[in-house]
Amino acid sequence: MTDLSTCDREPIHIPGRLQTFGVLIAVSQDWIVSYASTNVDRLIGFSAEDIVGHPLTNFIQSDVIHTIRNRLQNLRGRDGVERLRGIHVTENAPACDVSLHISTSNVVLEFEAAAKQVETDDIQSAVRSAINRLSSTKGLSRLCSDAARYMRAITGFDRVMIYQFMQDDSGEVIAEAKTSSLTPYLHLRYPASDIPKQARALYLRQSIRLIADVNDPCVRLYPEKNPDGQPLDLSQSALRAVSPIHIEYLKNMGVSASMSVSIIVRGKLWGLIACHHTHPLTLNQSKRGAAELFGQMFSLILDSQQREEEQEHDRTVQDLASSMPNVVAAAESTIDAMLEISSEFMSVFKGDGVAVYFDGKSATVGITPGEAHIDDLVRFLNRTAANQIYATSDIGSVYEPGRAFAGLAAGVLALPISKSPRDFILIFRRELARTVLWAGNPDKPVSSTAGVRVSPRKSFEAWREVVEGQSSPWTALDIRAAAQLRITILETVLRLTDQAVKERKSAQEKQEILIAELNHRVRNILGLVRGLISQGQSQPQSQQMSTADYVQVLDSRIQSLARAHDQITQVNWSAAPFSGILETEAESYMGGIISRVTVRGPDHLLEPAAFSTVALVIHELVTNSAKYGALSVPQGRVTVTLSRNEMDDMLFCWEESGGPVVHAPNRRGFGSTIIERSIPFDLQGEAKITYAPTGLVAHFRIPAIYATEILGLNAREQALIHVNTMSIPSSIRRVLVLEDNFIIAMEAEDILLALDVDEVLMASSVKEARSFVDSIGLDGHRVDFALLDVSLGTETSFAFAQDLQARGIPFGFASGYGESAAFPGTLASVPRIAKPFDKQSISRLLTTATGQL
Repeated sequence: MTDLSTCDREPIHIPGRLQTFGVLIAVSQDWIVSYASTNVDRLIGFSAEDIVGHPLTNFIQSDVIHTIRNRLQNLRGRDGVERLRGIHVTENAPACDVSLHISTSNVVLEFEAAAKQVETDDIQSAVRSAINRLSSTKGLSRLCSDAARYMRAITGFDRVMIYQFMQDDSGEVIAEAKTSSLTPYLHLRYPASDIPKQARALYLRQSIRLIADVNDPCVRLYPEKNPDGQPLDLSQSALRAVSPIHIEYLKNMGVSASMSVSIIVRGKLWGLIACHHTHPLTLNQSKRGAAELFGQMFSLILDSQQREEEQEHDRTVQDLASSMPNVVAAAESTIDAMLEISSEFMSVFKGDGVAVYFDGKSATVGITPGEAHIDDLVRFLNRTAANQIYATSDIGSVYEPGRAFAGLAAGVLALPISKSPRDFILIFRRELARTVLWAGNPDKPVSSTAGVRVSPRKSFEAWREVVEGQSSPWTALDIRAAAQLRITILETVLRLTDQAVKERKSAQEKQEILIAELNHRVRNILGLVRGLISQGQSQPQSQQMSTADYVQVLDSRIQSLARAHDQITQVNWSAAPFSGILETEAESYMGGIISRVTVRGPDHLLEPAAFSTVALVIHELVTNSAKYGALSVPQGRVTVTLSRNEMDDMLFCWEESGGPVVHAPNRRGFGSTIIERSIPFDLQGEAKITYAPTGLVAHFRIPAIYATEILGLNAREQALIHVNTMSIPSSIRRVLVLEDNFIIAMEAEDILLALDVDEVLMASSVKEARSFVDSIGLDGHRVDFALLDVSLGTETSFAFAQDLQARGIPFGFASGYGESAAFPGTLASVPRIAKPFDKQSISRLLTTATGQL
């Protein structure tokens, strides 16, 4: 049968065409026009052929380019998009709204007719009101229903649907708001082929997508490809043209305009807010921005409700785990105890029956297959991965004999509770025969003409399919709860099978079984835990730690172990660099503290046996520093020095400076114990902690068998060390930043502090900057360097720069105008950098400017 698998390979991110409701110009890093849409003449009066290869300043006012370059400084990551309102590209041109993003080495600018201010205010007010109402709505059904209604009111589309992706990538309309004349799509299911894989990937990168008119003739990009033969990547473009297959799909549905807003929960595409209109409809940038914000806030509210449900479920599981010791104490045998415990599982997992298979015997409660079927099923389960939860909601599809008892137990959740021989707790769910309403026959997703041309289906009438032999699906929450309970059961089995040893070595055996379990299941369990544990809050801990705080700290440590294991398992459990631990742990904190950690000395490879121990120590050092030490304040620094001694052991020193005054703790917490005792105990190394008032200093020795010096660094380590060891002249301790954009000024401050500057002064006007220079001169000190923005709104920094020149204070310019700005003759040779700047360009500027004096 013809299918739409070819759609998964269609390069929809590089169509080379654009919708006509806007104009696109792409420029290189030096602001030479590299691409333009063929309708650019309606914006600037020049054709695409006229402007490509020329500086953009030849066609657009320089103050507009300055504004755009300033806004580029705010972009973060490859998928960031910035927007500007009411821009006049030429003196007589009407106002435009502009969006900008980065595509490989190009800055992509998209211009649209500007929205009226009153319209913008009204739409923002509507979004605020809708979000306030949604935030107090409880229940998924009501939440989605209200969200669909609010989105329709905000955008004006004829139909708005909340579309949720299922486990098999099909999707179902779970909420709908529409005009009365339209056929309802509520509860219809759409096959996965309706939204190809690459389209779902783009929905993660670009959270809003408008198709203004399915009959839009579109315009082309000029040129089609760059000199390297590559087309412009339009993944983030709001104007990107639409796949012809999707256009035909919409026409078959009777849709003239559509818009999709991504629902992203915990980094994954949960679903879409899908909007349809029976006539062409162009939403301006202001309305699309409001719709995008609504989608983001709805995603957060949805995530919050799901987390509340998970927390409640976790509490139920914890209560069940806590009750196990009492159940075990009253049982006469191991299998009776396991059966008694397992009977409680049915309410947690919504099961219909439970079977315990232990030491070759089985016992059951509720609705289950017969004993012979259970024996055969266990042999099948023995072939699955060891020490892992196994779940299926369609036993007959994976185990042919299972069809015989699918009516009683179509769904199986298996918890292995021993290593060899295999013992299991089996939770069963009965068959859930149900009718699925498909939007058209899912077995005929396409049609073809003469066996050549593939087209999407034309029928969207409800197609009923009766699903049999399946139970309700097991959720990720079910799997997580099963994993949590299994650990408790393993402890219980150990206690029942060897009570005497348990009493003598209780604490040791608990630790050993948990460590053994983690080692066997590190690839799955730690990966799962890492994905579920939320980032810790950087608040000081009280002397009496609450249960919630304890769980938070424990979670962060397990997360650190997961990161460490990820690094060594990526290279087949072989040695991995020390710098990787440091970089990963520092980057796990928000605020970019990695830029304030300097690494000196040669990197080392750590053996897997030492990696987890060192990772925990680094984790505790970073955590303590970020909460209480040098990294808890912007000016704080950490220096990590790596070396070797005469025995070829690895030495590393952690030294903090610039933070709060340090006092030796009155008591040792678990974190301090990890820092001081882990390396000596686990690796037979050494650890020495000094609580100097100026900052904590920690010295460690790791035996040579666990660490090897890297003689030839690969590119990744070279890049890391290059960044961390980037330096500026030692004479520069105090820097003045004159910048009227607060975000850019903060960016400059962060970079300068990362370059070991002691103090950064920020001024937004020449008057404020002069007051800093004058007042500092009175105390016997001086400004060592000044970083000046050229344009400060109603004034420039040139007069102040000449004043600094007369005082002999080094300075340099950072300008959104790039090299095109006209500088007075006395300042023509002053070093300058173009915005957006980075650590490397500022470091180079400081070195060059001070060297010229």
